[in-house]
Amino acid sequence: MTSRYLMGLAAATAIAFAAPEASLAADKLLLKTPIAFATALPGLGTPIPRVAEELDRMSGGTLRMKVYEPDKLVPPFEILDAVSSGKINSGYTTAGYWAGKIPASPLFSAVPFGPEAGEYMAWLYYGNGLALYQEMYDQAGFNVHVVPCAIIAPETSGWFAEEINSPEDLDGLKMRFFGLGGKVMQKLGVATSLLPGGDIFPALEKGTIDATEFSMPAVDARLGFHKLVKYNYFPGWHQQATLFELLINKDVWTETSEQHQAIIENACKASMADSFAEGEAAQYAALTENVEKHGVEIKQWSDEMLAVFQETWSEVAAEEAANDPFFKKVLDDMTAFRENYGVWKTNAFLPRK
Repeated sequence: MTSRYLMGLAAATAIAFAAPEASLAADKLLLKTPIAFATALPGLGTPIPRVAEELDRMSGGTLRMKVYEPDKLVPPFEILDAVSSGKINSGYTTAGYWAGKIPASPLFSAVPFGPEAGEYMAWLYYGNGLALYQEMYDQAGFNVHVVPCAIIAPETSGWFAEEINSPEDLDGLKMRFFGLGGKVMQKLGVATSLLPGGDIFPALEKGTIDATEFSMPAVDARLGFHKLVKYNYFPGWHQQATLFELLINKDVWTETSEQHQAIIENACKASMADSFAEGEAAQYAALTENVEKHGVEIKQWSDEMLAVFQETWSEVAAEEAANDPFFKKVLDDMTAFRENYGVWKTNAFLPRK
């Protein structure tokens, strides 16, 4: 009897120790993640493979991500619909691509004359930004859970074949331009189009577009714009910071364990810091090479041109807010946060010269 008791106790103990392992095994999750930006592009595409590595490492292999290059599984502009429908369970992109579906979405991507990276993150994590971000997708009827997963510093303002010295020089140009800044350029007479990164160089080469903006110098260098157009303008008034998102099908997210949810959220939060640091570190070499090896002229917008851009942006913002109540809700909240933040910014930071 004692022997049977000991055997039973041993069996029960084995089952008890095996239970967590079995539970963990049953909770395995593979995120199949098409991306909007090639992983060769620093700051844009490089963050997400690192996130995939961290998910695997932090979960002990129970949470994995398979990254698909642009167009390998889903085209960049179809990622939101594919995740929402459940065709795929996740995707990495930027909200500004959904402007045609959700008017407020560019506010969660890049805002002309808007917050820099630190301020943007402050609003997201310690203001109402993150709650409004999810509310936007819920209100628009998309079945997705959104996690901010990378952010980069200012972008170049554009690549031009000729110098731009006045608003009149913009009138009639055909230019690839992103987000709300594109609406500003349209008001100034520019015919804008939103092309994926891989389509921009051929469009410039064929004359389909005359000029372009895309990203930071280290990214633009990979795409070879300097071979076709030689005037590179700064500052990037239209994108002082750009935010990127990991979208997960909401049904998948709801069924995911709290542990895996926490791992995803914290891996992406770490990626926010890492991507920002990577972007800041990579630009000097690209700018120097552009000038010294490729004959690029680095140009600064005059105060007069920046004033025109800012005034035109104010018109665009007012129109967008009047046309869409949720755009107004988000913009008002961001503006109120920035006004409060401005007290800190004005007093705490050295003036730029």
